[in-house]
Amino acid sequence: MTQKTGVVIVAAGSGSRFGDPIPKQYHMLGGKSILAHCIECFARHTDPGLIQVVYNPAHQDWYESATATLDKTGLLPAPVTGGDTRQQSVLNGLRALEAKGPDIVLIHDAARPGISDDVIDRVMTALQTHPGAIPTLPVADTIKQTDRDGVITKTIARETLQRAQTPQGFDFKTVLDAHQKFEGQEFTDDAALLEAIGLDVICVAGTTNNDKITHRDDFGRAQNWANTTDKETAHMSQEEYRAGTGFDVHRFAPGDHCILCGVKVPHSARLEGHSDADVGLHTLTDAILGAIGAGDIGQHFPPSDMQWKGAASDIFLRHAADLVRKRGGRIVNVDVTLICERPKIGPHTPAMRQKVAEILGIDVDRVNVKATTTERLGFTGREEGIAAQAVVSVALPIN
Repeated sequence: MTQKTGVVIVAAGSGSRFGDPIPKQYHMLGGKSILAHCIECFARHTDPGLIQVVYNPAHQDWYESATATLDKTGLLPAPVTGGDTRQQSVLNGLRALEAKGPDIVLIHDAARPGISDDVIDRVMTALQTHPGAIPTLPVADTIKQTDRDGVITKTIARETLQRAQTPQGFDFKTVLDAHQKFEGQEFTDDAALLEAIGLDVICVAGTTNNDKITHRDDFGRAQNWANTTDKETAHMSQEEYRAGTGFDVHRFAPGDHCILCGVKVPHSARLEGHSDADVGLHTLTDAILGAIGAGDIGQHFPPSDMQWKGAASDIFLRHAADLVRKRGGRIVNVDVTLICERPKIGPHTPAMRQKVAEILGIDVDRVNVKATTTERLGFTGREEGIAAQAVVSVALPIN
């Protein structure tokens, strides 16, 4: 039986940190308001009559302008008034939906216009087996805990840390009961309510495009996303897809770490090479250049040129990605395999995926990094070095 899906979009904030008289959810992005982007995406997954916006009545004119082109059929419910806290605003939205009897509900921040169909699908699929599911991204930076004076007291292992995004999805009755149970208390997100009553919430892959707009700088990032989205839509029927492969090898030399896919990995040796010898990024650079017929990394960055001695390999990968963009193309996805006995790659792959995604300017769910061994055979089996191979898919406009 098909589940009935409700949606609560929280749009009651004033956006004071954004630094503009117009709340950020009503700013125009790619020809439509940020709020409209959110509503349109969820409308592809559920009945518009089950999409409940929570707003500030003082923003009525902005709200009407933002939704005017969306609600020509009058199916979108009237917005409900938010509370003094986000938690109260969500509860108001849930109560407004209750009479419509949704089985599950997706709760989303209006300041995340980059929400995608893929993320929504992953959350909804996870709800078939769990009472709660949220999209997350791995934490790539080292996390430090400090005292009130800013002195570091602890380094927190980032391998188990995730950045929470929305939409957060739940069994409707479960999350409504939890919100009512803890009404008046302060929680940082909706998943924390289920955690408080001992229920499991599972994480699914989020995307960097879905990061929240909080400050002015964030809006510039969102504009880049909107412009890319418009371009992809306009050229979708006029693209050809190409694949490229790459392979590279670097030997070990005395040292205490390797740079792999942009991440510093502790080891009893380093990789030897003219640049930082990042075998993962070198391989990926070659794969992208191959997909667009642009030669190889050695032609663009000759080892004989001393300006590249010790250079960070993200320079090479960004160059390859820029060549794709200059041709009006886009990188669809990349897959990198690191081949070695040691160091152990698995604990570092979330950070590697995030780093590669940042360099290429694509969503992290379009990046895969994995590792394998050669069962102690060959030079990698003897731990003399590391090999890597990569495959990429690139979309280019048809001239």
